[in-house]
Amino acid sequence: MIIPFLQKKKNLSINYIFKALKIKENKNDLRIQDIKDLRTAGSKDLSFFNSLRYVDLLKKTSAKFILTEAKYLKLVRSFSNPILVENVLLAVSTVTNLFYPNSLNDAVDFVVKKPLKKNYKKIKFGSNVLIGKNVKIGENTIIGHNTIIESNVRIGKNCIIGNNILIKNTIIYNNVRILDGTIIGKKGFGFFPNQNMNLRYPHIGMVIIDDNVEIGCNNTIDRGSISNTFIGKNTFLDNQVHVAHNVNIGKNCIITGQVGFAGSSTIGNNVQIGGQAGISGHIKVGNNVKIGGGSGVLKNIPDNTRIMGYPAKDIRKFLIDNK
Repeated sequence: MIIPFLQKKKNLSINYIFKALKIKENKNDLRIQDIKDLRTAGSKDLSFFNSLRYVDLLKKTSAKFILTEAKYLKLVRSFSNPILVENVLLAVSTVTNLFYPNSLNDAVDFVVKKPLKKNYKKIKFGSNVLIGKNVKIGENTIIGHNTIIESNVRIGKNCIIGNNILIKNTIIYNNVRILDGTIIGKKGFGFFPNQNMNLRYPHIGMVIIDDNVEIGCNNTIDRGSISNTFIGKNTFLDNQVHVAHNVNIGKNCIITGQVGFAGSSTIGNNVQIGGQAGISGHIKVGNNVKIGGGSGVLKNIPDNTRIMGYPAKDIRKFLIDNK
């Protein structure tokens, strides 16, 4: 189920994109359908490549054109049509704004209003609830006091959405419980530093929360930048957890209080993470991994591993070093 939360312009010519990037026009003025990540890009889409971490995705991508830097030019040319730029992420931001010109202007949904009970049968609302347009909520779901659900959000059956919650740009499946004070679907913390004015990075992805998930109090879950933020089935997040943009958390994970996930980190299934641990961006934590409280995870962690410390290391080595 894919719900568009932002309006996208129709197909753009490649030369229109080249002109915006201030590079030489292409002889064949093809039409580009969208900008997507390497994994989801189709044959009419544009994508980007700026790290060898994603070389396996590059080999499999269907993207017609790929934004990249000079050092990756030969590699990218083996699999797609490279577009050479000085700063890949800045170029991605420029192209994203071409396709989604309102992507930076969605801070407030001004069409939210008190829900009409005839439109939401078998749903219980608390006081001061506000609902946007085209919101769908499944049967036997409870929405708590002072909660705002912005336009186009989808919430499944038998969910409990607590008090003082904001949900936007999000799809929630069945039997999900979200506790008080949580914010889901806001833009991520992405920008380009500049001495005069920092340039904000557009976020066109969403948040997807699968069945039987529990989200604790005062959590913040950012929507994706190009891809989506995802939380897998039966995963439980304790209070004050931060999930940044494009994070992918697997099934049956237990995440305790004050854990932070940096952008584009991937967490496997059956992972347990102790309180105040930090997971660096763009790394992969395998299945059945246990991470001790207060740890700093700075590199990929293989399956069936127990780690602890900063930087995180095998727990037996950590205990020996700190005996």
